[in-house]
Amino acid sequence: MSGRIRPMAICVFRRPDGAILVAPGYDETKRQLFYRPLGGEIEFGETAEAALRREIQEELGSDVEGARLLDVSENLFTYRGEPGHEIVFVFEGRLSKASLYETDVVPCDEGGSPFEAHWVPLDAFGGDARLYPDGLLDLLLRSG
Repeated sequence: MSGRIRPMAICVFRRPDGAILVAPGYDETKRQLFYRPLGGEIEFGETAEAALRREIQEELGSDVEGARLLDVSENLFTYRGEPGHEIVFVFEGRLSKASLYETDVVPCDEGGSPFEAHWVPLDAFGGDARLYPDGLLDLLLRSG
């Protein structure tokens, strides 16, 4: 990490079965599988919601409908042995592209680098599969 605080905006998308759309990651140093909702860094002069809408359009080719702010959290973490610090705006919303809800694995693109997002039920998180940022799982379980 760069020794700076990164402002981030992420969005929780839920299917009717309760699964949420998350991108998997793996920290080789910790040997830990983790998941994180889609979104990204807020650019200078951009609001958190505008950043969220831009990131989802770039990654999924979909607009976000009904975005509402659920929480703002401070995320202090270590990834690949390096300390990180983020301020994370957590939104909830719906994807305008309905077909994205119909498959368990969703193809995504981050600036020409393809990756996949997965619909994962909340009860799959914990133990070996962590949901980040810390505290998000508790927030989602409380907010139903």
